Amino acid sequence: MNSHPLSSKVRSLRHRVPSSALTVLPLYLFTLAFVLGPLIYMLILSFMRREGAWGVSSVFTLRNYVRITTPEYLETFVQSTRLALLSTSLVVLIGYPFGYFMARLSPVWRNRVMLLLIIPFWTSSLMRLYGWIIMFRANGILDTVLLRLGLTGEPLKLLYTYPAVVTGMVYALAPFMIYSVYASAEKMDWELVDAARDLGASPVSAFFTITLPLTMPGLFSGVVLTFIPSMGLFFIADILGGNKVVLVGNLIQEQLLKAHDWPFAAALSVALMAMTSLFLYLYRRFTRSDELEGLV
Repeated sequence: MNSHPLSSKVRSLRHRVPSSALTVLPLYLFTLAFVLGPLIYMLILSFMRREGAWGVSSVFTLRNYVRITTPEYLETFVQSTRLALLSTSLVVLIGYPFGYFMARLSPVWRNRVMLLLIIPFWTSSLMRLYGWIIMFRANGILDTVLLRLGLTGEPLKLLYTYPAVVTGMVYALAPFMIYSVYASAEKMDWELVDAARDLGASPVSAFFTITLPLTMPGLFSGVVLTFIPSMGLFFIADILGGNKVVLVGNLIQEQLLKAHDWPFAAALSVALMAMTSLFLYLYRRFTRSDELEGLV
């Protein structure tokens, strides 16, 4: 006797549900072990107290967070935010036009330009930053060019300065802005711009009324992908700024490796994570975009 088709479908669904649950189980276990677990551990550690050279006392305290509010550490957060805002602004000025015009290129030249942008990522970021040391050091390549052109009369002191750190930040983060803007501009309907021009709009007016609003999601995505990493890229400040530029990332590294104050380092990390989470929340609130939903 043949079974009813509906009952066979129900039995098939019962067999499929456990298999699908087993498929996603490793993902949940990985997230719990390597994402949620360390975050919870860091949060708990931030409320503990340092004991001895390497030890931690399991005594609940708010001392680590109160310590962050002192002028010395608040200034570090302010300096990190200022550097992040400056770097992001320069990246927008460079990356938005680059990504926009890259989307307007022919497919052949577009692929060539994209390849040129990807090639630097084939090498270590540390090696590329040491290349900037060769550029910025006294009597280096940049000094030699400026002296021969007669633009300067003596070698410049560019290395281990604030502008050198900003340059390294812009260099490291500009591709994220370029690709974000390109992704939005490449999907844009260019006939809308042509229609605006046919109706009498100037190129500038057509850009601000058509192009900029349509590419705004990519612009904001690039801002987020630039601003948040620039708050913690301590190795750029170490290599190009020496000890003159101290970011929150440098402070966390110092507390972990030199001061061995793990609870305070955890509190600094939680505060930095709270700042970046607030920025992501404001991004989604004001842009009403879900492009970075997975980051929040």
